[in-house]
Amino acid sequence: MEEYDALSLFSGGLDSILASRLMQSLGHKILGLHFVSPFFGKPEQIPLWTREYGLPIVPVDVGQEFVDLMAGFPGHGFGKVLNPCVDCKILMLRRAKALLPAYGAKFLISGEVLGQRPMSQRADTLNTIRNDAEVRGLLLRPLSARLLPPTPMEESGLVDREKLYAINGRGRRGQFGLAKILGVTSIPAQAGGCRLSEKESARRYWPLLRVFSRPLAGDFELANVGRQLWKREGGAAYWLTMGRDRQSNERVLALARPGDYLLEARDFPGPQGLCRPAPGSSWPEHALREAAACLASFSSKARQHGQPAMVLVRRGEEEREFSVDPAAPHGFAENLSWERTREERNVWIRNVTAADGVM
Repeated sequence: MEEYDALSLFSGGLDSILASRLMQSLGHKILGLHFVSPFFGKPEQIPLWTREYGLPIVPVDVGQEFVDLMAGFPGHGFGKVLNPCVDCKILMLRRAKALLPAYGAKFLISGEVLGQRPMSQRADTLNTIRNDAEVRGLLLRPLSARLLPPTPMEESGLVDREKLYAINGRGRRGQFGLAKILGVTSIPAQAGGCRLSEKESARRYWPLLRVFSRPLAGDFELANVGRQLWKREGGAAYWLTMGRDRQSNERVLALARPGDYLLEARDFPGPQGLCRPAPGSSWPEHALREAAACLASFSSKARQHGQPAMVLVRRGEEEREFSVDPAAPHGFAENLSWERTREERNVWIRNVTAADGVM
């Protein structure tokens, strides 16, 4: 395996681009690590980034680790939505540290800018991230390095501290100036890049954290697709995903796994449906019938026909058909509003905090 001087946390955002390019310009051989989960990451962009910025990049899948972090409640809490920014950075740095020996690398690079983000880039939080990730003495933040205590890499002369930067705050003037110096002309738009900071995505994800005792990364991949509908009945919860168009219908099929129910209208065009039970469980017949009726209600041709529609339901080798009324969604509804999701999230936070206090 090819060896490098340092591994860089590379999101594809401007700060990670500049941190990596700056260290390259100082003569260091850098490998970018692009972390991927259902919530962030664009691995399909890696070839473009490599050509555009002259940086070798590899994807690093942290999907299940991140889901386990969410389900177990992040130790440093959430931002305004469902974003555990501090714990996210700690997780990434731990994974990056574990990869150092494989690439013969000596230290890590992050594009963090002091004071840029109110939750995760305050001076005290940067220290917490470094310490909890156990990368003290290994992590260099080149964009703000001259505002931070010297690292062993700087003190030993491995990295010239005087050639690092002192960028701070939420403005981007310093980054634009550095981009010009480094010849970076393709500048990405400023954006969070994480679905967990988006209210609409949080509405999709929240039911999985409530209903599944140990959700999987693939569950959240599915939650990113099409329409998300739930039916709650007593102590049970039933989850139905439906495509909105041809592309999302194909994506629903691609994400199916053993144990899922696949639903499709037999005689009319309409959405592809997928019902996912909790692992090791199955749905009662009445719930499947109601899901089939809900699916048929999203077929305009089936509704216009004015007669019962036939819906095929498959689970592995097992097939059955339901004749259903396509006129109503039959108890299935789209996700809670963000306001209701936030209320339930806050109750969860209070309960976990109270339990920790008792312990």
